Amino acid sequence: MTAESAVTTCFRHPKVESHVRCTRCDRYICPDCMREAAVGHQCVECVKEGARSVRQARTAFGGRISAVPLVTYVLIALNVLAYLAELARPSVEDRFAMLGTVPAGYLPQGVAHGEWYRLLTGAFLHLTPGEGTFGITHILFNMLALWNVGRVVEAQLGRVRCLALYLLSALGGSVLVLLLAPTQFTVGASGAIFGLGAAYYVMGRRLGHDMQAVNQYMGGLLAWLVISAWLTSWQAHLGGLLAGGVVTLAYAYAPRDGRRTLVQAGVCVAVLALLLVLTWMKVTSLTA
Repeated sequence: MTAESAVTTCFRHPKVESHVRCTRCDRYICPDCMREAAVGHQCVECVKEGARSVRQARTAFGGRISAVPLVTYVLIALNVLAYLAELARPSVEDRFAMLGTVPAGYLPQGVAHGEWYRLLTGAFLHLTPGEGTFGITHILFNMLALWNVGRVVEAQLGRVRCLALYLLSALGGSVLVLLLAPTQFTVGASGAIFGLGAAYYVMGRRLGHDMQAVNQYMGGLLAWLVISAWLTSWQAHLGGLLAGGVVTLAYAYAPRDGRRTLVQAGVCVAVLALLLVLTWMKVTSLTA
């Protein structure tokens, strides 16, 4: 054997002499390809393969752990953008607010007349300055509540589950408005926020947290639900609370094995189906 043939080179850089082997694949690697491992060094490819095989950390409810509450930020941004659109063009509120139907003799509009999108779009609109009892404080209070509770709920549920909870809670609030007060003109994210409040309570119970602070928060939320019967749409608040509670119960008490995600997704689909069936039944009765 010649001296030249005894020279070993990096498997990724054949022109670079190397005398160190990857502890995982046993191939020669140069300094540029070395990555420190628990024992010795590994090559870049083995490090990537190892990262893919490592099980990602999950929250107690199966969501992916993330440091940034992206869903909460995006929802706040969407609400603010919708509010700016309302200020720039007041007709936006009339066009997209939650409305089941209008009394006979008026221009047909609302969910009963094919505008099903109002079930969700109304949850991103708010009262404008000088409008109603609250005016601009309507969006300020709702966004403050979303900021405070949304970040906590998202950190525990993960982004996908939190977004599903928010949208189903918003939809639940709108559907109860449709069922009980179909001619009521409704805007606001309160239904979705009440759903987040229900999630905050259920998660606190499930995780065994000190319930004093949680109970105080829920007491205030329920008190506002009663007070809102004279000031705002209590139907939207109650509908969001109920939908959010059911969804979070599924998140919290689904079996902690391979079936968990399937059970959680199944309950979300079932809640969505129920809300859509109730909507269809009410629309059928309104248009009969």
